[in-house]
Amino acid sequence: MAVDAKSVPLEDQEEQERQVQRHDAPAHNPSAPPDEFFDISTTVDPSYVISLIRKLLPANASNNHNSHGDVFFAHVQELDTDHTVKTAPTLHVSNDGSESMEIADDFHKSAPEERQNNGSYDGAEQCGHSVPVGEEAWEEYGCILWDLAASKTHAELMVQNLILEVLLANLMVSQSARATEITLGIIGNLACHEVPMKHIVSTSGLIGTVVDQLFSEYAQCLCEACRLLTVGLQSSERISWAKELQSEHILSRILWIAENSLNPQLIEKSVELLLATIESSEEVVLILLPPLMKLGLASLLINLLDFEMSQLLSERVPERYPVLDVILRSIEALSVIDGHSQEICSNKDLFRLVCELVKLPDKVEVANSCITAGVLIANILSDEPNLASEISQDLPFLQGLLDIFPFSSEDLEARSALWNIIARLLVRVQENEMSRSALQQYVSVLVSKSDVIEDDLLDSQLDELNSKARTTSLRRIICLLNQWTASKDDHKENEMMGNRHEDDINIDRLLDCCCKHSEPNKSVLI
Repeated sequence: MAVDAKSVPLEDQEEQERQVQRHDAPAHNPSAPPDEFFDISTTVDPSYVISLIRKLLPANASNNHNSHGDVFFAHVQELDTDHTVKTAPTLHVSNDGSESMEIADDFHKSAPEERQNNGSYDGAEQCGHSVPVGEEAWEEYGCILWDLAASKTHAELMVQNLILEVLLANLMVSQSARATEITLGIIGNLACHEVPMKHIVSTSGLIGTVVDQLFSEYAQCLCEACRLLTVGLQSSERISWAKELQSEHILSRILWIAENSLNPQLIEKSVELLLATIESSEEVVLILLPPLMKLGLASLLINLLDFEMSQLLSERVPERYPVLDVILRSIEALSVIDGHSQEICSNKDLFRLVCELVKLPDKVEVANSCITAGVLIANILSDEPNLASEISQDLPFLQGLLDIFPFSSEDLEARSALWNIIARLLVRVQENEMSRSALQQYVSVLVSKSDVIEDDLLDSQLDELNSKARTTSLRRIICLLNQWTASKDDHKENEMMGNRHEDDINIDRLLDCCCKHSEPNKSVLI
């Protein structure tokens, strides 16, 4: 049975609101007053959540006379007259991609009654008995709901109590950029849960209104819009979201945002949306990818990579690392899609850029990007095997590949891709025709990374996957080491009192390890 808001003493309501203001992090919201507790023990009382939803009602929702105006007004009246469903939720820790929104530390701390008439959100008194709130108070209540929406149970309670209708009404009236950001953020967290997602899709006009937010001029609003659309394309309701995005006008806008933004976070979120499109189901890919490719998706991603690489090589900016990573993941995902991979794999500028990344001396901060670059290079060489000849003598590149192994110890696909590249390089090395100095340089690189090679060989997982590329690589390393050993035996410098150099010991150790893990009876074509 619903609890009438009038039955709650005004003093208790004010005390509850003051408790909310005293908490810096919304994750520690107080419970509702004792006289409003339900029988079931809960972290946040349902009546408190519902009261927050009421506080988000826009003042001019009932004056909105577009195609959905009457529907909104009916829903607002329903919420304001206490036709709400209350269940007792239990707070859960979210692991589903929803995000937490903390109230800014410098948030104005005035009491609610002092803020009621400070902003454009001057209440919705004409709709019923909602308490008028000011703009800053609206934002504070919205941030609390943003956090609570990360919990599956609270999210389901919210959609049962008309929060989607309230949020849609807010999106369709004039409001501040911050309010729009919060509104989209709440919907984004709700969308991370299956039941609320179904409510979102079934709420008439909501997805289309969210898509319209892509034409906002504010970076944070665009970030939240892109995040929400990404979640939509990754959900079981992905087809509904894809159909709303399929117009060339919308897709062009997404590409424009990615290409023209100066905000690293917005670039990251917009490219994540493109990545979600590329990695989505076959149905979504068929709807969205052909027009995106026609609009220049491939060249856009390569241009973005070019810019990020120039930034990385000139100045290390940590906030740009996620941008580099998501761009590479998008290009790598595109490189394996039939009918579209050729545009990626045949691009010489792209091949040069990813090779530069592999040769980067200090990889710790961009390790994930280097791993993705390795997988991408393997995909490119699979389509364009002749490119391997161009880098077969590039020793910094070979050393860079070996440097990636420690970062990819848990990624079998990446390790297999690295061995595949190494095999393609080494089969093109003609040790019998190399000068002694060139052979020495090759052997020196291999021996300097002998620990890395041995560590990978000790992992039996690739053995279980029957890695032919690794077997070929080991056999070629054995040939190079044997050729170097033979050339040293014939060289006069090695006839010095029978002493063995430390390098000789390391060569023998690597040779022994490679022989132990190679399979000489296998013939592999790379």
